[in-house]
Amino acid sequence: MKDATRSLAQAIKAGNRRALAKAVTLVESTRAADRIEATALRAALAGRGDAALRIGLTGTPGVGKSTFIEAFGRHLTGQGKRVAVLAVDPSSARTGGSILGDKTRMPELSRDPNAFIRPTPSRSTLGGVADQTRAVIDLCAAAGFDVILVETVGVGQSETMVAGMTDIFALLIAPAGGDELQGVKRGIMELAEIVLVNKADGDLAAQATRTAADYAGALRLMRRMPGTPDGFPKVKTISATEGQGLAEVWQDMRMLAAWRDDNGITQTRRAAQRLSAFHEAVERQIMAHFATDAALKSATERAASRVETGAISPENAAADLLATAFGGPNPNLSDDE
Repeated sequence: MKDATRSLAQAIKAGNRRALAKAVTLVESTRAADRIEATALRAALAGRGDAALRIGLTGTPGVGKSTFIEAFGRHLTGQGKRVAVLAVDPSSARTGGSILGDKTRMPELSRDPNAFIRPTPSRSTLGGVADQTRAVIDLCAAAGFDVILVETVGVGQSETMVAGMTDIFALLIAPAGGDELQGVKRGIMELAEIVLVNKADGDLAAQATRTAADYAGALRLMRRMPGTPDGFPKVKTISATEGQGLAEVWQDMRMLAAWRDDNGITQTRRAAQRLSAFHEAVERQIMAHFATDAALKSATERAASRVETGAISPENAAADLLATAFGGPNPNLSDDE
């Protein structure tokens, strides 16, 4: 390990936010040299920060996710908690660029010395979760943050990926009629452990109460997730702009986390998440190998051409390509298929 990497790891362990920002940039880099250094850095920090509570947050556009995160984050820092916010921004499918504007919508929290906000481009990753989001979560935990909030792009079937890397999954919605339920995928509803109806103030207060009742009724018809105590999932009405209900939300989250800790569920979930991350890393590195190795890249292009013309099925072409890459027989390749 390089001395610079060792020094960076020590600074992160000491809670240095500038060092943490540098480390996040490192793990998000696609440069080969940076990837090697990032791997060494993560190895040096392995096993730290297990006590950090990881909270996933998703919601429809315009529901007030940034407003909620700022208010909730300020509530937590006011109690002496150190809070990290990973706001994943959608990337352009054409250019790969992102606006990364979440930090500008959290002006007070971004100035809080006990908070760390990191906008991250999704780079078209399925589910609105950046490739290295798991790594950034680990870095924030190693830096001693008590709570890590992961905000995803929006609500959709693929957005459930965030539930696979956090301890608690929350769904934020706005007051609306019962038809709003049609706009939220069942997969999201089944994974949500806390549903927060935001903007429950002023003229929308009564509507928020009715919306909460609609969602509570819908959740009662769904099978409760394993590893969830009685009383969950919960539906709460809150007002992020007025700070109403935030203390109760935090109390429910602590109650759920404590119950899972006491029953060994947190450890089991974290182990499953690490295993999932391993499989994802294997798939990602295999694809990268196929894209960078000249011979495999050429073989992939030839196979793709044959698939396009209908000369071979996609499944058989893939099997042949894997046989070419890793050795062994390739019974699926046939010129007269």
